[in-house]
Amino acid sequence: MAISYQTDGVKMPAIKRREISAWIKQVAQAHHKKTGDIAYIFCSDEKILDVNRQYLQHDYYTDIITFDYDEGDTISGDIFISLDTVKSNSEQYHQSYERELHRVIIHGILHLCGIDDKGPGEREIMEQAENKALALIGR
Repeated sequence: MAISYQTDGVKMPAIKRREISAWIKQVAQAHHKKTGDIAYIFCSDEKILDVNRQYLQHDYYTDIITFDYDEGDTISGDIFISLDTVKSNSEQYHQSYERELHRVIIHGILHLCGIDDKGPGEREIMEQAENKALALIGR
């Protein structure tokens, strides 16, 4: 059971892997979950568009795609993050790149913990959970 960080066509972002992994476990525990195998794949806009088209039949760019392989109370999954979109979102929302990257990293974990953001009122619940998690890492 491990949290791994990989890249596909982009440079690895400057993240403190041990600190981020400990934070992910802390957030999962707060949602009464254990962490299993979680793979982060940092990629470009073009790669995430390919993944979106191939696996979800969606023809648009996004910042994150989470594939959920949870079993019981153990969260596992593959999480694709477009660093191009993280950068543009950080500029659009006037956030530091680091904070926006952390927000997207934990967004995937919150999805694995069962929090959705597509239905009525769900976006606000997701934002609250993201902000609470971001306060734990202090950024």
